Amino acid sequence: MTEDDRMVQRAFAVIAPPAHHYYPITIAHGKGTEVVSIDGRRFLDFSSGLAVLNLGHNHPKVIQAVKKQVDHYLHAGGIYYSEATVAAAEELTSVTPAGLDMLFFGNSGAEAVEGALKLARYTSGRQAIVSCTGGFHGRTMGALSLTSSSSAYRRRYHPLVPSVYQVSYPACFICSCGMNAEACGGRCLEELDRLFQRQVPPEEVAAIIVEPFLGEGGYYPAPRTYLKGLRKICDEYGILLIFDEVQSGVGRTGKWFCCEHAGVKPDILVTAKALASGLPLGAVVASKELMKKWDSPAHGSTFGGNPVSCAAALATLQSIKEEGLLDRACAAGAKMVSYLQEVAMHNPSIGDVRGMGCMIGVEFVDEAGAADGRLCQNLIDECLAKGLILIGCGLQRNVVRLIPPLNVSDAELKQALGILSDALVELTRRKS
Repeated sequence: MTEDDRMVQRAFAVIAPPAHHYYPITIAHGKGTEVVSIDGRRFLDFSSGLAVLNLGHNHPKVIQAVKKQVDHYLHAGGIYYSEATVAAAEELTSVTPAGLDMLFFGNSGAEAVEGALKLARYTSGRQAIVSCTGGFHGRTMGALSLTSSSSAYRRRYHPLVPSVYQVSYPACFICSCGMNAEACGGRCLEELDRLFQRQVPPEEVAAIIVEPFLGEGGYYPAPRTYLKGLRKICDEYGILLIFDEVQSGVGRTGKWFCCEHAGVKPDILVTAKALASGLPLGAVVASKELMKKWDSPAHGSTFGGNPVSCAAALATLQSIKEEGLLDRACAAGAKMVSYLQEVAMHNPSIGDVRGMGCMIGVEFVDEAGAADGRLCQNLIDECLAKGLILIGCGLQRNVVRLIPPLNVSDAELKQALGILSDALVELTRRKS
């Protein structure tokens, strides 16, 4: 029995099943894009800890900032002001879209989504929330009420938060209307009109929440026209537009936030995951005008804005700036897409390659064009055996996510893409 096997057995004895782990790997060391397990195996980590490690494992500036903060104090808890917390807030609001200049720090993406919902309801005086099918916004009760990337997340938790309505997300490759992006003409936006006519009047809708780049639901970037259409509808009816950028934010797509690709600004922006390079931190960001309507007793958090997490966040944001990692992410993404599209030309099991920056999805299909989750998982397993960590997503788990650190090297990209390509060739050969 290996050290990894023993650790897994120990974990099963004391950690509840919902604390799911993708693979039986116990990390001993991590540096940059490389992970070393306790039994000495080395892996290229193209999961980035679930899109959290945008600077890779143990970035030296982040580690230095954390150590410096730990030497002074660990916790403020809303009792005292903290330089680290204020500095992180200043830095984050310097890179959010113009006008989103005040924030509330929490501990996670789900918690930030909960805060955004409370902010929207409290300040608008309205109750209804509209989200998109396929979206993943978290697992706490409010966030779960918006989440529909899989019914498994909602099983045996009803009734959920009321007055939540859902419309289709523009996942064009698997369009529910049977259309393609070019011919669409805004069918998903038309659903909002029908929703307002038949189920809830727009003047009762507090907010529409959407992922500009659908994450867990299948790695689909929303078309620019769709996001612009949402902005227009929200402006027309006085509805707050919330962008959930928990996974797509902090440089992941080659912009600070994915919505910048479309030139669309939300009223409320939610971010977390990569914000503090692995330490727990999330944020709800909005305009001062909106935030100042959110009275002090209306929300709170004992651990939100923890000084150590905020020190890590400040170092993370500064490092992305100083190292030019937005441009680096764009260059890495272009190389991944180009290579994978070339592979797809010779392998019909790849139905689509899509994404931007270091957030790329590869969708696998069978001979009939239907989702092929089995091939996808077999490919992930084969890549793991060859030293490459990948994870999947999508309702049928037939989409591979390539989400390396933004500072991934060209050599690491070449190695990882070679492993993926070789694994796919081997699986295809066995299948035939």
